[in-house]
Order: sequence, then C-alpha cells, then structure tokens
Amino acid sequence: MPAVNAAVFQALWSHWRRHPVQLVTLVLGLALATALWSGVQAINAEARASYGRAAALMGQDQLDRLQTPGGVTLQQYVALRRAGWDLSPVVEGRLLPGLRIVGIDPLSAPPQPALAPLAGDADALAAFVRDGVLLVAPETAAELKGADLPPLRLSADVPPGTAITDIGVAQRLLRTDRISHLLIARSQPSGLAPLESLTALDRVTPDDTSSLAQLTDSFHLNLTAFGLLSFAVGLFIVQSAIGLAFEQRRAAVRTLRALGVSLRRLMLLLAAELAAIALVAAVVGMALGYGIAAALLPGVAGTLRGLYGAQVSGTLSFDPFWAASALVITLLGAAAAGAQALWRVARMPLLAPAQPRAWAMASARAIRVQTAAALCLLFAAAGLALWGGSLMAGFACLAALLVGSALALPMLLLALLRGAARFARGPMAEWLLADARQQVPALSLALMALLLALAANVGVGTMVGSFRTTFVGWLDQRLAPELYLTTRTAEEAAAVTGYLASRSDAVLPNWSVPVTLRGAPAQIYGVVDHATYRENWPLLSSRTDAWDSLAAGNGVLVNEQMARRDRLALGDPLALGDGWTVPVVGIYSDYGNPSAQLIVGMDALAARYPDQPQLRFAVRLAPAAVPGMIAELRQRFDLPADALRDQGAVKAASLRIFDQTFVVTGALNVLTLGVAGFALLTSLLTLSALRLPQVAPVWAMGVAPRRIALTELARTALLAALTWALAVPVGLALAWVLLAVVNVQAFGWRLPMMVFPGGWLWLGFWALTAALLASVWPVWRLLAMPGGHLLRVFANDR
Repeated sequence: MPAVNAAVFQALWSHWRRHPVQLVTLVLGLALATALWSGVQAINAEARASYGRAAALMGQDQLDRLQTPGGVTLQQYVALRRAGWDLSPVVEGRLLPGLRIVGIDPLSAPPQPALAPLAGDADALAAFVRDGVLLVAPETAAELKGADLPPLRLSADVPPGTAITDIGVAQRLLRTDRISHLLIARSQPSGLAPLESLTALDRVTPDDTSSLAQLTDSFHLNLTAFGLLSFAVGLFIVQSAIGLAFEQRRAAVRTLRALGVSLRRLMLLLAAELAAIALVAAVVGMALGYGIAAALLPGVAGTLRGLYGAQVSGTLSFDPFWAASALVITLLGAAAAGAQALWRVARMPLLAPAQPRAWAMASARAIRVQTAAALCLLFAAAGLALWGGSLMAGFACLAALLVGSALALPMLLLALLRGAARFARGPMAEWLLADARQQVPALSLALMALLLALAANVGVGTMVGSFRTTFVGWLDQRLAPELYLTTRTAEEAAAVTGYLASRSDAVLPNWSVPVTLRGAPAQIYGVVDHATYRENWPLLSSRTDAWDSLAAGNGVLVNEQMARRDRLALGDPLALGDGWTVPVVGIYSDYGNPSAQLIVGMDALAARYPDQPQLRFAVRLAPAAVPGMIAELRQRFDLPADALRDQGAVKAASLRIFDQTFVVTGALNVLTLGVAGFALLTSLLTLSALRLPQVAPVWAMGVAPRRIALTELARTALLAALTWALAVPVGLALAWVLLAVVNVQAFGWRLPMMVFPGGWLWLGFWALTAALLASVWPVWRLLAMPGGHLLRVFANDR
C-alpha cells in the first residue's frame, strides 16, 4: 500500500513539475496571506505581553491598594503600620516624557521578576537603597543614554518606559513628599481593626480599575480585522491557483480512477498534497510576517503610547502562540480554498471528459445564486448598521458589506459591459467588450480581491481624512491658551502664578481629580469662569445657561464618550460623589481620549477636594510674547524643559500622535493592495494559455500581434477601471460604518464624514497602474508566442 500511495502521489505531483509558475503562485499567495495575518498577531501578542508586565508590576493586577486624590501622607502610612497592617508604599510619577518612575520599599514590596537583580544579593540591595539605582529594561536604558539620572541597572522584566527605584529616591526625583498608593498584602495578622475604621483612604481592587488590555481592545480588534481582510484577499490567489490546477488535472484524475485508485485514497492524497504545500507556505508566511511585524511594531508602540499612555516594547520577541495561530489559519485557509476543488473531484463521474473545460467560467445560474447571496448579505449589513448596537455587530456589518459587495461584482461588471457594448464602434471594440464579458467569470476572484483592497483604501482614507480635518479644528478650539505650565509643588505653583498675574492676560488652572464614576475611571476637571472656555470650548449640545450654571456650581459638562456610554442627556442628574449631584448642562467632543471626562466649576471642585494640589495652568498672553516668557520663567524659577509648552508645540505633538495612529492601518492598506495586484497577475498568467482559442481566430484574420497585445492591455485596464468605479461607493459605505458604527462603539465618539475625491483619483491611477503592470508579462508571453502555437488551436476540436 505505501508503494501505491507513493506512485499515485508522484503522478499527482507531476502536474506541479510541469507548471512551476502555478506552484509558486499557490505558495506565494498563501504565504502572503499568512504573512499579513501572522504579522498582526505578532504585534498584538507583543503589545499584550507588555500590558501584562505593566499590570504585574508591584502586584497591581493582584493586590488591593489604598489611595486618595492628592496622594497618601507619611503620617497616614505610619498610622496604619502602627495599627498592624502589612502595607507596602509605592510612589509613581512621570519624570521625563518617556520615563515613568516607580518608587518602592524593597523590604516590603511583593516579590516579582522585575526585582530579580536584587534577590539574594545584599550588595545590590544596599546599592539600590544607598546610590539610587534605577532598574530599567535594556531598550529604556538605550533611550536614556546621556540623561542626567542616577545609575542604571538592567532588568529585562521591567516594562519599557519605566524605572524602578527606592521610594526615597523616587520622591526626591519627583519632588514630592506624598505616597501614590499603599499595596495591601494578602496575608495580614489576625485581630486587626478594619481599615474603614482606621483611615479615610479609598480601597481599590484590581477589578475596579480599567486595565490597559481592556482599554486597548478596540485598537487591537481593528488591527485583527485588517489582518483578516488581508488574509481573505490573499486567499483569492490561492482559490484561483487551486481551482486551475484541479481542473487541469481532470484527465489525470480520470486515468487514476480508471486504473483502480479508489476515490477515498485519491481524496486523501490530494488533501495531503495541499496540506504539504500549506505547511511550506506557512513557514514562509511566518518568516515574512515576523519581518512585517518587526517593521510595524515601533509605529504601533508610538500609537499606543500616544493614545492610551501604554508603554509597549519596540522590539519583537518570538511567541509560539501567534506562530501556532498562523499555522492553524494557514491550514484552514488552504482547506477552505481547496474545498470546492476537492468536492468537484469527489462528484466527477469516472468517464468524465478528459478535455480541460473552461474552469473559471461561471454559469448564468451560478452568477444568479451569487448575486442573490450578495443581496442577502448587503441587507444584513444594513440591518446590523441600524440595529446592531455593539462593536462585534459593527465588525459583522463590515464583513457582510465587503463580502456582499465582492459577490455582487461579477453581475455588476457584466451589466456595465453590456451597457457599454451599445456604444462600441468597430469590430475590434465590439470584440474587446465581448471578450471582457467572457473573461469576467474567469477573473472574478482577482477582481474581487482588487475591489476589497480599493474599497478598504477608500474607506480608511475617508475615515482618516475626516478624522484629521475634524481633529485639527477641534485642536484650534480646545488649545486656545498660548502657554501651558506644569509646576512641581504647591509652593512653586503659588510663586509662578503670582509672578504671571501682572505679566499675562489670565492664568487659568488646569486642574483635575481622578475618580470612579458608575464603575469606571474618570477625570473631573475644574475650570474658572473665563471667556477662553465660553468662546472656544467644543460643545456638541448644551443648555443656554450652561456656563452660568457651571460657574455657580449647579451643573456639569460631560464628554461625548461618557454621554454615549451612560446614555446621558441634557438635564439628567449625575452623582459626582456623596451628596454631590448636579444636572448635565452640556456635552462636548473629546477626540483621542478613551476615558470619561467631566468639567465642573473650580470652586465646586475645590470645596470637595481641598487637599488636591493645583500644579498645572494655562496662560493667556500675546503669541509674540510666548518665547520670551518661557525663557524668563525657566531662568527665574529653574523649571525643567518639559514644564513649559507653547500652544504650537502642544498642537504639533497632538498631530504627530494622530498621524502615528494610522501608520499601521495605512501600511496594511498598501500591503493589501499589493496582494490584490499579485492576485490579478496570477490570474492573468494562469489564464494566458486558456486564452489561445479566443486570440487565435483574431490573429488568423490578419490582426497584428501588437494590436492584439494593446487590446489585451485595454481589456485589463477597462476591468480594473470599472472595478475602481464600483469600489468607490463601497469604500464610502465602509467609511460610514467605521465612523458612525465602529468608531462610536469602540471609542465613544462620532465624527462627521467628509469626502476627498482627489484621493479617489489617485487611487484609480494606482489601480490602473497595478492592473497594467500585472498584464505586461502575460501580454509579452502572447507576443513572443510562435505562430505555430496559435495555428495548433485550429488542429484541435475546440
């Protein structure tokens, strides 16, 4: 039996030896699809590993903690320790724009991998306390090279962008005498008085806080969706190559069956052959995916740092999980692409004709069924968009829209070509259109891939353009003050603001208090009654007396995210604390912020949080005076470089973060378009031999090969242009779903949709360029073909 299997397998494999281009097409198509998918999964895995390390730092993902706005005082900590409670103090703060300091007490801190360099080493522990050593990750140490900091020591388990040091050193570096929070050990002595009777500090459990993994889920889900779209586009190449190969082997299959090879054995060997090819493609795809992920990861890290404050490693490590997922999805993709061909072999009669048939020509009935399925999917997409109400429903809507549009493409192209035939003048023009209609089913998979890639480019381009235009206008409103100031202590704040009082138009406190409202973290900002806010704040809806109510302490403004999440409307009462309930008097846009934010009057907030220091301010003064004022304040008060930022710098930084956010999706769009162009190339190459019966009669009637070649190029360009024209409305529908459904569910805000026709024209140009480049090789092969090959067509009964 093994000898029989080997002989049959060798007979089947001989097809690939005779058609190496098809084999390369199949392997590359599956490898490209796998590369884009595995690259996205590698990025997601690395990011989630960074979240896990950050959450595990100092037991934040496991231990309860005590905290309060403004920080815990030393006296509060000492009182609890004297009462017998086993606590560990932690000081946290940002020292530099890219460095977070975490101060610990090494004797009471919970054990963790990040402190491994200190374990069992008395000298290292003494140096940690005495010399103020900072434990940092290797990549963080490289970024801090040359900075004026205490000595650095490497620890691979410290999250990137974080430094762990002794608590006294941290307080000195951060210029504070407060403790950020107290970690509560799991095991406590018996007989202790309850914490509630000893302190007014808030006890927070890990479940009460929103982890970075939860906060960034929507971002990673977007990445996964784009990776899946790219994988689906790549599968069109695989489906085309497998379909052609199986149809060309119908004669071999019939012969093997006639020689006594059972259908079961034949099916198993064909499946094994496909699995072997898929395994090779998976290895190639994972290697390519690793390269793609390594190239895109720094951009993703910048996006997550800018949007969510998440520190993600900029270097990629190998994770068996994403490699296994890439292998599984490659095998599943190959199985899905080859299922139809295997089903045809299983149902093929033993005496089926050996002549290869027009394998890719779909029957009129098949196209009608496909069109009916497309209509069902498009109606489902409309229903999900209107009544879905969840992020998963939004992505299901996107999937139904894209798949439905792709399935409807052949019927729409045939209808457009029939309509164009009425305007054809001359036999060559009529033949071009008739031949294009005949080739639509054969090229349908490649054209569907091109449609999806173009629609994704139009949709994402429209979304990004709408977002950027709106965001720039929003920044102009939100960042009205000319100078932003951050002080280190309350005493320094009083001195600086006193100095500015007579040298500026206004000094506006930029003060906030972190709270938990309705089970989720939020920030309450206090503002003074000033024209800066009344004239510039981006309100989406408000009561006529909104600012007067705010100044009197009788109202609250909420950002759009919170209003949508909690279904708040104007006039709804909102409890901000014990005995503090005020009505919602306005809702404002807050793009780029994933969390809830509220604004109340300064006096109302100060009355409830009198111990919370006010350290940040916005300063109004003439724009021309900003550079001189910055230099003067730095010299007079010895302020660090990042303590003063002018409006232009803040806007530029915000726009850099914004542009960084869409680098990855833009790269995936380009890669997807490239895969679609490759799909078109492979389809044209595999069909070039089957085109001879259509081309030979035209050549025999005296049409020059050069003119035939130009007609072939024109046919490909026509199909690509029509596909682009149909992709534009699909892309606009995709953009609307992204802006009005997915964005609202994922981030909590809705953006106005704007259109950018100039971008569509450029995309059309690149689509035509890709189509023409894809057709150059097949057309060149046709031009180089000897006349004898064309004459042989007439020797066969076709």
